[in-house]
Amino acid sequence: MARCIADAIDRAGGWIGFERYMELALYAPGLGYYARGDRQFGELPGSGSDFVTAPELSPLFGRALARQLEQALLATGTREIWEFGAGSGALAAQLMHALGERIDRYVIVDLSNALRQRQQRTLAERVPAHAAKAVWLDGLPARIDGVVVGNEVLDAMPVALLHFDGAQWMERGVALGADGRFVFADRPTALRPPLEAQAAPGTTTELQRQGEAFVRTLATTLGRGAAFFIDYGFPETEFHHPQRLGGTLMCHRAHRADPDPLVDPGEKDITAHVNFTGIALAGQDAGLAVLGYTSQARFLINCGLPADLDTAVTAGDWRTVAAAQKLLNEHEMGELFKVVGFAAGAPFEALGFAEGDRSHRL
Repeated sequence: MARCIADAIDRAGGWIGFERYMELALYAPGLGYYARGDRQFGELPGSGSDFVTAPELSPLFGRALARQLEQALLATGTREIWEFGAGSGALAAQLMHALGERIDRYVIVDLSNALRQRQQRTLAERVPAHAAKAVWLDGLPARIDGVVVGNEVLDAMPVALLHFDGAQWMERGVALGADGRFVFADRPTALRPPLEAQAAPGTTTELQRQGEAFVRTLATTLGRGAAFFIDYGFPETEFHHPQRLGGTLMCHRAHRADPDPLVDPGEKDITAHVNFTGIALAGQDAGLAVLGYTSQARFLINCGLPADLDTAVTAGDWRTVAAAQKLLNEHEMGELFKVVGFAAGAPFEALGFAEGDRSHRL
């Protein structure tokens, strides 16, 4: 992978923007982190995995989310679920089991052939009665009529880096140092963050141009339907807070985090938090209605997770209870993760935002 990136830097005249570096490190065919294997997702470090997502933690995540998706299917008169970046396939299995005959097709859009194979195995093992409904695509079609879901997909989209030296904004890119290692290198740029006036000298921050472009493109593709995205992030004022000097860029390997994306590219995940204000505005400006925005904890509570927990308590299934609590606890995933919803066409009162909607904070 390092050789591939070094060649790209040479071809570009000695410098590439960080957005291009992240794209290669994660998605270069056959070499990138998400292209070369399926080991990323898992609950325990001993499994060889690098991180865990909510569906791997607890099946109650998918069960609660399915209630929102079922309401959206009814409200939009559609019968298809479209999942972007389906990971291990755990969420797809949970949703297919919960929705059953309510859906005719479950479409997974994923660029990784290795992950597709893992998803196919997961569905065959966990929901054999519904696995035939699954269809895989590697891009957007001309039109989607259905309900879209993306769990931890926006954070994996490459971001541009900006650095403020106290006098001007620079785009942060990657070059080769004298010892042949990758180093950061800054160049003047016309790019600006949305809240540049409050930046302190030394600030580094991300621009999620690809994430916002994805939402705009989805808006033009979604004929009838809705979309829900779950990810870690903040509204714009928190994302670009003056005290967040170093930005949110982070790497993950073996369930440990490290802040240096230039070491071992292709061997670990590179991610950035989501600016949900930018995502919401991208969808709204492209014609979608914002259904709501709230924390993952509030969303799951609105979708009936407490009743599922009561059932697990009654059954004495304490492992399920403990795992599901991580979805809700503020110091775990409950507050850091947020949910934003969109509708194409007439909006509806979405179940997941019935209480605790924070749209006014975007």
